Amino acid sequence: MSTFLVTIETDEDGVFVASCPGLPGCHTQGADFDEALKNIKDAIEIYIEHMTADEHEPDGSISVQLVEVPVTV
Repeated sequence: MSTFLVTIETDEDGVFVASCPGLPGCHTQGADFDEALKNIKDAIEIYIEHMTADEHEPDGSISVQLVEVPVTV
């Protein structure tokens, strides 16, 4: 089992938009938070299933890093 950072935000129409920053292009949406969460889990699974061998690490894992960036507002 792997753990991925996901973001879920609402757009201007109230749709919940979910994305996985560690997997470029991996995003989806839902009518509510729970649906968006379910959909992004499904999207991550599909994304990983369709990755080529070159996109995986030698041990079969996926390289994802979470980096904190300090921002002064």
